Amino acid sequence: MQFAGFTLRNNLFVAPMAGVTDRPFRQLCKKMGAGLAVSEMVTSNSLLYGSAKTQRRANHDGEADPISVQIAGADPAMMAEAARHNVDRGAQIIDINMGCPAKKVCNVMAGSALMQDEPLVARILEAVVGAAGNTPVTLKFRTGWNKANKNAATIARIAEESGIQLIAIHGRTRACQYTGDAEYDTIADVKTRVRIPLIANGDITTPQKAKFVLDYTGADGVMIGRAAQGRPWIFREIEHFLKTGEELPPPLVSEILQVCKDHLADLYAFYGEDTGVKVARKHISWYTKGLVGSAQFRRVMNTLPTVQEQIAAIDEFFGRLADRDSRLVYIEEEFPQELAA
Repeated sequence: MQFAGFTLRNNLFVAPMAGVTDRPFRQLCKKMGAGLAVSEMVTSNSLLYGSAKTQRRANHDGEADPISVQIAGADPAMMAEAARHNVDRGAQIIDINMGCPAKKVCNVMAGSALMQDEPLVARILEAVVGAAGNTPVTLKFRTGWNKANKNAATIARIAEESGIQLIAIHGRTRACQYTGDAEYDTIADVKTRVRIPLIANGDITTPQKAKFVLDYTGADGVMIGRAAQGRPWIFREIEHFLKTGEELPPPLVSEILQVCKDHLADLYAFYGEDTGVKVARKHISWYTKGLVGSAQFRRVMNTLPTVQEQIAAIDEFFGRLADRDSRLVYIEEEFPQELAA
């Protein structure tokens, strides 16, 4: 996929997810088939630029291009400054968060709450595009504030007129949070109204669903969020299915054990061992969810305090799986419920 001067591997995007799409996870998803991965949202509050959390979120050392950084806020001037700050520190794409439904974000009129104030949306987009200079700016938003107020088409028009180069739409309103099913009629309608690329997001959990959403909406690509947690190889599965119409066989247990261990090693190095062990717990839970014996394994694993104990437990768990079958066999299709921005 060609986008803003970049040649992407494909049209499969990793959704920005708070607490998930850190540098180790983004690198892993790109390695396993994603064309673009968007960072966790970075605050537009300059007072927090020096905090450890914000500095980690803005850390892109060694990450494959292009580097896409998502910024969040409700003040045009602060958002413009956030864009300049991140471009100066290596961001090659600035993404604006207008999709997060979390109360703590919406209560300060950021995230999807912005969709209630279309004139403010225009001021923010124009300010960020102006501040970013030659760096392309993208926008992620929802179908509307609630089902009675679906204004995605208007937001898309404002975005295009403001110089936004790509939009991504989650097929739910803010009021829906992550309940019910995503709907794609609104996305399909918006696609007919804009000339800039549109990426469809929401409930894309299988290669077949990805193809359906692309065909139904006419979108230029799809964005995967929760389904990639603990299953980053979903990108290569979708890529293969879209190219050939055939499903890849389930991955080898031995391969996924190594993928998991490499990911954890990156987490330990990125966060330090103490914090890394804590962050690793949720990822290990996602890697093992739906596999034989995983419930009991997770209960024990979540009590283990050291890197060495975590790695030993993972080796033992996947070793038992390999004794049963050389390939991963899921006994239940569950996808984690982490919130995407």
